[in-house]
Amino acid sequence: MKKKIFTLFVTLMVVALIITSCAPAAPTAAPVVEQQPTKAPEPTKAPEPTAATVEEPAPQPVETVELRMTWYTDGNEDVAIRELLDKFEAANPDIKVVLDNVAYSTILENLPIQLEAGQGPDMARVTQLGDLSPYYLDLTPYLSDPGYWEENFGPFLNWMRPPGDTEGIYGMMTQLTVTGPYINRTLFDQAGIAVPSDSSDSVTWEEWADVTRQVAEATGTDFAMTMDRTGHRLAGPAISQGAKFFDADGFPVIDDEGFRKMAQLMIDWHKDGTMPMDVWAGATGYLPAADFFINGQTVLYMSGSWQIGQFNEKIGDAFDWEVIPNPCGPAACTGMPGGAGLVGIKTTKYPEQVARVLDFLAQEENIAQFSAKTLFIPGHLGLSVKGVEYETDLEQAKQALNMFVSQVGKLDQIAYDMQAYTYNTIVLNAIRDRLTQVFVGELTLDEAIVRMQQEIDDGLAAEGVVR
Repeated sequence: MKKKIFTLFVTLMVVALIITSCAPAAPTAAPVVEQQPTKAPEPTKAPEPTAATVEEPAPQPVETVELRMTWYTDGNEDVAIRELLDKFEAANPDIKVVLDNVAYSTILENLPIQLEAGQGPDMARVTQLGDLSPYYLDLTPYLSDPGYWEENFGPFLNWMRPPGDTEGIYGMMTQLTVTGPYINRTLFDQAGIAVPSDSSDSVTWEEWADVTRQVAEATGTDFAMTMDRTGHRLAGPAISQGAKFFDADGFPVIDDEGFRKMAQLMIDWHKDGTMPMDVWAGATGYLPAADFFINGQTVLYMSGSWQIGQFNEKIGDAFDWEVIPNPCGPAACTGMPGGAGLVGIKTTKYPEQVARVLDFLAQEENIAQFSAKTLFIPGHLGLSVKGVEYETDLEQAKQALNMFVSQVGKLDQIAYDMQAYTYNTIVLNAIRDRLTQVFVGELTLDEAIVRMQQEIDDGLAAEGVVR
């Protein structure tokens, strides 16, 4: 019994030892050590940027406004204006100008219809300056310096102002024009006939008709004289013969001795073949006769200074051509002033941008560039004093430019009055169309003058203008 108890006791002791050896040891107390304060870590510096890691901000897209400019050209004006527009666009990437180059007849006939319907372009080159003035945009509020415009375009700004407006700025002159005749001097030399203006500045229209008929006959040239189909071209010769065009109250009146005299000369010249029927009787609306002169088919061509650029390119020195002083009548020796204006159209959605384009083109250096390339007389007073270095070595072109400039001082006051008259298109178109009916035998001159006056009266009445 004792032996069993002993054995049990030993067994329990072994188990207790095993359990004790497997238990975790009690932690021993760590020695107390005084802690020293630690410094905060130094901030890490960002690496210096290198050229390879610098990123430029992405360019913001430029919102571009597109403007449309209706334009016509007699020579190289479309090329000259496009160069300036490209220069403008390079400095103004937010504006793009689309140049719509059209026939001049489109400017005269289609553009007025578009404007009346409110569907015109943003800008247009026009010659009916007063007639279309109700559709022009007043640029004044948008111009950087209206005083510059007043100083350099002052005499011509009134040509573009609608009735009753004495202050608005509506556009710039792309050129000042003067009407006058060109002659083919080579034909005179071939015929052995002296050019009358070599010895006199007062050669009459009748004298020019006689001498050019002699030259045409001697050289086998088709026609002695030609004239563009337009009342504007006829107006200067008519004023020279004594036409007054206005009564004492400023209302257009056609029937006077001076007008009848010039009209009768035109009738006679078309009847006897001095002038070709194909120009005035062969078309409706405006028709230039430039091709007759370019092709050597006429001795004298009544047109204007805007033809110089075209003749410089298309004739060159193929024959000797030049401008003669405006022929005389008993009242004057005058042509007509005129020109083309580049105007803003009031229906544009972008008046500020339109003004920026025109303000750029109107600067002296840009008008000088345009005039030099196109061989135009600038309608800019600053340049009229300084002059323009024209880009031509052709003596004919230089002579023509100098002659037209010399004619400016000889223009009659009635010619200026007619050009400045707001509704001159009504007057001049009535003259053109009714006189053509006389050429072809549909009306007598008396009947035509009555029709002219009635057409003028009706046209002005529609505009609210009555005697």
